[in-house]
Amino acid sequence: MNNFWFSILYFVLGGVIGAAISFFVTRSSFEKQLKENPPINEKMIRAMYQQMGRKPSEAQIRAIMKSMGQ
Repeated sequence: MNNFWFSILYFVLGGVIGAAISFFVTRSSFEKQLKENPPINEKMIRAMYQQMGRKPSEAQIRAIMKSMGQ
């Protein structure tokens, strides 16, 4: 009976350790992908303004980038 509880404990402990490792690996790979491929950049903002028929100023582009938190 004692071996049964130890096997349950090892199973739960292994699951917790595996979940923690996979969390940190996934988070680091996600951050790496965001750094390599940002969701939007200044070039994309200029393209959107041009599609609307406007020429953006640098102040407008900086304001949009700041509002998006980049």
